[in-house]
Amino acid sequence: MPPWDHPSPTPPGPLTRDLPPPPGVTPALGGADVSVYAGHAEAVEVCLFEPGDETGESEQRVPLRERAHGWWFGTVPGLGPGRRYGLRAHGPWQPDAGHLFNGDKLLLDPYAGAVEGEVTWGPELYGHAVDDTWHGDLDVRSALDSRGSVPRGVVVDHSFDWGGDTPPRHSRSETVVYEAHVRNQTMRHPGVPEHLRGTYAGLAHPAAVEHLVSLGVTTLELLPVHAFTHEPHLVRRGLTNHWGYNTLGFFAPHPQYAAARDPQGVVDEVKGMVKLLHEAGIEVVLDVVYNHTAEQSRAGATLSWRGLDQRAYYRLDERGRDIDVTGCGNTLDLRHPVTCRMVLDSLRHWVQEFHVDGFRFDLAVALGRGRGDDFDPDHPFLVALRTDPVLSRVALVAEPWDLGMHGWRTGQFPPPFLEWNDRFRDTVRQFWVGDLRAQAHGHAGHDARELATRLTGSRDLFGARDRGPTASVNFVTAHDGFTLADLVSYDHKHNEANGEDNRDGSNGNGSWNHGVEGGTDDAEVLAARSRTLRALLGTLLLSQGVPMLTAGDELGRTQGGNNNPYCQDTEISWTDWGLAAWQEDLLATTRHLLALRRTLPVLRGRSWLLGRPVGPEGTPDVDWLGADGEPMGERWSDPASRVLQMVLAAPDDSSDGAVLVVNGSADATPVRLPAPPGGGRLRLVWDSAEPRPGHPEDVPPDATATVPAGTLRLYVTATDG
Repeated sequence: MPPWDHPSPTPPGPLTRDLPPPPGVTPALGGADVSVYAGHAEAVEVCLFEPGDETGESEQRVPLRERAHGWWFGTVPGLGPGRRYGLRAHGPWQPDAGHLFNGDKLLLDPYAGAVEGEVTWGPELYGHAVDDTWHGDLDVRSALDSRGSVPRGVVVDHSFDWGGDTPPRHSRSETVVYEAHVRNQTMRHPGVPEHLRGTYAGLAHPAAVEHLVSLGVTTLELLPVHAFTHEPHLVRRGLTNHWGYNTLGFFAPHPQYAAARDPQGVVDEVKGMVKLLHEAGIEVVLDVVYNHTAEQSRAGATLSWRGLDQRAYYRLDERGRDIDVTGCGNTLDLRHPVTCRMVLDSLRHWVQEFHVDGFRFDLAVALGRGRGDDFDPDHPFLVALRTDPVLSRVALVAEPWDLGMHGWRTGQFPPPFLEWNDRFRDTVRQFWVGDLRAQAHGHAGHDARELATRLTGSRDLFGARDRGPTASVNFVTAHDGFTLADLVSYDHKHNEANGEDNRDGSNGNGSWNHGVEGGTDDAEVLAARSRTLRALLGTLLLSQGVPMLTAGDELGRTQGGNNNPYCQDTEISWTDWGLAAWQEDLLATTRHLLALRRTLPVLRGRSWLLGRPVGPEGTPDVDWLGADGEPMGERWSDPASRVLQMVLAAPDDSSDGAVLVVNGSADATPVRLPAPPGGGRLRLVWDSAEPRPGHPEDVPPDATATVPAGTLRLYVTATDG
């Protein structure tokens, strides 16, 4: 059955009130049961508001009278779909003990299914007393009421006409991920009606969907769509947290991405988006941020979790200070069962109520840090994900690092996790960009050993636990860092628009401007950049593993050299759909490469290529040859030997083999091609030296082809007759 068809737990009946109802709001006769965890609180109230009341004058407070195991609960009359509400928690103010209770702060229910309103930054938001610059004394509790400055939760009705919706369920070997931002994808799309641009509905518009289908991607990975807010330092500069890695609610969609204006409409619009993408055969994976929240450090605002029970929700040291392994001021503590349950409940909510097909976990190492604060692949949260009857059946993708000690853990997550492979990114950039730049300046590049490892799925990283090459999510670019076009057009970042004097963003981009920084009319420079672009793209899409394409890279999208546009909800970030001729060529190349990947199973194997005999001829599943057609041998360790042939044998008579020819040298090189087993000939189906894919060309056995410098070629086996 689809993962969303698993039944939800039955709410406790009236005779089991010694146990709390499910967290959040559960419909009950005449209203709703409300259950909130605030283990160290002395009292908790539910605050009801009328629609349209921005100042909060209509507030009605209903105390929760019952308590068990740290949960406060009770039945609240009149709390039904459409009702706006918040929480207040009363208790001790003991910062050094981790207690920051302040009943003057209206708190968002962590389980709120929809959010209305935005955070209005000011002194009212802080639990402690602050001045007009939002700096203050943590020892002094603030008496300012925040109810007019914070969003409220909204009770929604999750009934929805899903029709015959079923998950596309693409196999891993078929999967091609397309990482996109809801607003960026359609803000400038001419085929999307203006009132739908930058919205969930716009993303599901036929014009937007047609582009994805024509590319051949199977899986749309969306940057965060959980409700989020903007950091105060950005607000002061007139900017926003455009990427959304600053979560305010784990159960509610971000309302500002919707064309709908009412909370119920927002929820329905997201569901409609997923339904329409499924109809087109496209999976939806959400980038989720469970490593930290929008409350920042304990000197930050009190918006939800901090005001309910900071000691339960956040990692704190012995003096109540945040243990920050995220770089965002706080770290959610998934060692605590309540926090762990909240994250699991949130994930199931998005699968069962919104029908999403999986998740990419931001800074996933932070989610698996155990009692000793080190990463544990058998952390209870990771075990729960792997065994949950709902969550174990959807895609689980880890960003396998965080900012804490020993935070780099690529290859160390347990199955069935997939992982972003940063080693693939770095190796491919080094081979095609850094090394070609070095050779252009008379220096040696690196040998081809590590590139060969990445081409075959990175067994050095993912070979344990019977994971296979499809555990590797290969990428060359992602939302953070240079776009593919900027990677070959800029030597340095240009982040001045971010307002931090170009100090933000990485300084290690592995880029090369090919002689001119940024835009140019120099035809020779432009041609060289395009050749490198195609080599990078071909390596990504023809390697074993799961490729991830960053939205707009197929169009040559530029951010003007900004490698950290997290705060740029502007044309810097929005995809420009007005294409020059070279961009049309790049789009055609991308479509062609993905079509080759679909039609050639040998390019997307599930098992490691180890040189084992396959097929009727007993040919090795992979063979590595040099430019002379002989085995690589000692040339593997020679930096001057940057030409190789990866020969992939067809596993049976029903499919074709392939030969990938790599010339990473600075010179055109004669390459003696291998003879296909059992006779026949090779057919050249793609050449990165060509601006646009041409017609396939047959090549006789034992032919020698001159391969231009810095290029990639793909041949397939063509049987005679």
